[in-house]
Order: sequence, then structure tokens, then C-alpha cells
Amino acid sequence: MLTLLGTAGAGELHADEARAEPARRIVSLSPHITEMLFAIGAGPQVIAVDEASDYPVAVTPLPKVANYRSLNLEQILALQPDLIVAWRSAQHLQVQPLIHLGIPVAYSEPLRLRDLADELEYLGELSGHRQQARAQARHYLQQLEALERHYRDARPVSVFYQLGSTPLMSANEGTWVGQAIRLCGGTNIMAASTAPYPQLNAELVLARDPEVILASSDEELALWRRWPSLQAVQKARLLTVDADLLHRFTPRTPEGIRQLCRQLELARAE
Repeated sequence: MLTLLGTAGAGELHADEARAEPARRIVSLSPHITEMLFAIGAGPQVIAVDEASDYPVAVTPLPKVANYRSLNLEQILALQPDLIVAWRSAQHLQVQPLIHLGIPVAYSEPLRLRDLADELEYLGELSGHRQQARAQARHYLQQLEALERHYRDARPVSVFYQLGSTPLMSANEGTWVGQAIRLCGGTNIMAASTAPYPQLNAELVLARDPEVILASSDEELALWRRWPSLQAVQKARLLTVDADLLHRFTPRTPEGIRQLCRQLELARAE
């Protein structure tokens, strides 16, 4: 959720704080934040983004002032922003110098699928696009609820969701991907992992023998063809999903979930 908790610095914004004026010069430090800002009509107020922000296409010419490792503090200061929106868990420490200089900072940390609606509305408050943000939030929740109703009674399908191959990783039930799998009626073989994104070996997947293996590319899935005894290999259920739609938590996420659900439907159809 877009909340600021704990001991705030001079520039940190809290969820219950109102700005006297909407932010006019916004720096977004994460792709999902960038997408949300553009979705609610605040795109013209975004003056810089991180290197991974590539949607919508209007972000292409904007200055890139951050990556997953660091921020270009000098460049950010030169742009004279009146609001920074950052990803709390990844960037809380990186933005501390900006907070100490008095630049307002808000954080985004969506944890549950429904959180996105609240975040859209909060960004609407900060940017002065309340009406459009509410409309986007309402549309997002309508899509999510329609998917929940449609797949509520679907036959469970065991799933391994692959995140990369070196190292081999997956996602537990609490992650966005894990929640999407559950919504679609899938049974995530890594649901109970204590790590949100556990590293594992292929032997564990072989032992649990999922009905479906999902990844973002055919190249990643090629690993499993070494083991033709896997039922996902035997029945041609090595399937791909669009990582941009599922790994970034944005208003496009319902389309990513819809795509994932359709892939699981292929297993149910047999």
C-alpha cells in the first residue's frame, strides 16, 4: 500500500497527509509506479523515471535517473522535483538523502492484489487526478472480481512458476504471482515456501511433478525437456506468460492474470 509508517524524515509523506497543491514535477523510481501515474492521467507531470520503466511509450524520452541498484541523486536534484514516488522495500535507504533535503517522498508497496486500487487513488490525491484515479481503481477491481467469480470453482491444477533459470527460482503464495495462481484455481507447488522468491533445484520440481510449468519464455522452459517423464512435458504443458503483465503490479495486471488462467484451462480441458 502507499503508506508511510515509522519515524518519518522531514520530506516523507504519510498516507493521511494532504498536500496543499498537487505535485507538478514527479519522479517515479519503479516501473509499476510509472504505469499507475500514466494510467490516472498524471503522465504529463512525470519528469523522470527509472531505467526499467518502458510503458507506456510516452516514457521513452524521459530522463532515466535510477536503476535497481542506485539513484542518480545529482540528476534528480537538478530536475527540481516536488514529489518522488519510490518502491519502499527496494529504495527506502536510497531515497534518504532526498528526504533529508526536504523533497517529499511517497512509497509504493502493494502486497495484495486488491492493494492496487488503494494505490491508484492515493496517487490521484497526490497528483490532483482524483476522479480518473477512482475510475481506474473501480475498473481494476471490477476485472479482479470478475476473474475471482469465474474461477472460484475451477478444478485445481498443480503449477510450477519458474522465475529465471540461473539460479532457478519461483514464487510463494504471498507474492503477486502466487496470488494470481490461486485466483486461477492453481495449486502452486512452492506456495508454502518461507521465502517469497525461493531458490530451488530441479529435483524438487521433479519430485512434485506439476501438471503445468509456466515461465516467461520458451528458452527458460527448455530446461524441463531433459526430463520427459514429467507430466508437464508429456502433455505439452510447458507454457509461457507475459512477465510484464504479471511481474509488474499495474492496472494491466488483470490481463496478465487472465492470460495465466487461460493457460491453466488448457490442462483442465484434457
